[in-house]
Amino acid sequence: MPIPMLVITSQNNTMDSFLKYKNKISLIKTKPMIKISELEKIYRTEDVETVALNKLSFEVNEGEFVAVMGPSGCGKSTLLNIIGLLDDPDSGSFKFNGTEVAHFNERKRAELRKRNIGFVFQSFNLIDELTVFENVELPLIYLGIKSPERKKKVEEVLDKMQIMHRRNHYPQQLSGGQQQRVAVARAVVNKPKLILADEPTGNLDSHNGSEVMQMLTDLNEQGTTIVMVTHSEHDSRYSHRIVRMLDGQTVLENIMV
Repeated sequence: MPIPMLVITSQNNTMDSFLKYKNKISLIKTKPMIKISELEKIYRTEDVETVALNKLSFEVNEGEFVAVMGPSGCGKSTLLNIIGLLDDPDSGSFKFNGTEVAHFNERKRAELRKRNIGFVFQSFNLIDELTVFENVELPLIYLGIKSPERKKKVEEVLDKMQIMHRRNHYPQQLSGGQQQRVAVARAVVNKPKLILADEPTGNLDSHNGSEVMQMLTDLNEQGTTIVMVTHSEHDSRYSHRIVRMLDGQTVLENIMV
């Protein structure tokens, strides 16, 4: 398996860049939240075998903001699905906060997922029949939180995301930027340890896209770990580290300083 090349990306000289990077990561907890080793995922049909992940190793520390990039079909979405406990690997190790979770059953995966992970999707994935308030409230209902506490938490996050004035509107009454604000609010309402973002600005214009990226940056600065899949070089530069994938493997890492 090829060893990923490490590149420090900066307009400054290399030593200054390295020292800045050391200062930056000193603010990030060193405990690995995600530790993946030799992970494999193969999709099979009667005629075709597709290797999505090929003995991939990948690690994310608590408090990091990591962007994952690569061409279509390189395994980015498969990796995100496995990290998000929406799919399981065929072989290899996946530790989440020190616990081996690679072959958890669906019940265990669902329990870990709903308490620890928030998702932000390119297509928003809001429920059209529910209001903004009800969409954001949904994860708290799944956690069994009582109504008065749900109301407080939802109002707090809607205010934070500057979408409170739309609380009684339905998704189809909102702009794309507003819908993504609601999606981010839903992802963070139960204060997850990890946010997984899949092309979060893919359906937005540049202004709304920049606003969403700033929201993710603010959440990361408050301690939330973020793993983002993106095709956008612009968006990737909000991260601490860019991991580039090809043919189901990591081939290059850029440290942003």
